[in-house]
Amino acid sequence: MPLELAGETQQKSAVTYIDRAVRCQLSAHDEGEHFGLLTDSGAYGTALWLRWHGPDEARLVVLPDCPVTASGPDGDGCRLFAGHTAQHTWQDGMEEFLYAS
Repeated sequence: MPLELAGETQQKSAVTYIDRAVRCQLSAHDEGEHFGLLTDSGAYGTALWLRWHGPDEARLVVLPDCPVTASGPDGDGCRLFAGHTAQHTWQDGMEEFLYAS
């Protein structure tokens, strides 16, 4: 994470520590935009994300939480943002489990 964006993140949230090594939270992909979760934004149902496409193209964005949950009474909620591409976060875990079996 660029140093100036780390400072901006601290100004926009109550977080006191920013990890400069942010990883993309989307399912494995090589091309397109990447999104790393930084912190809850303070507003209910939104979070502060780092969005980047290349090393010099990073910016902060506040995005609404993904409203989708897994089926069943104890269905996990997706930990990504609304409108994300690819799989929901619980689907990644299921895929890993199926391939490991």
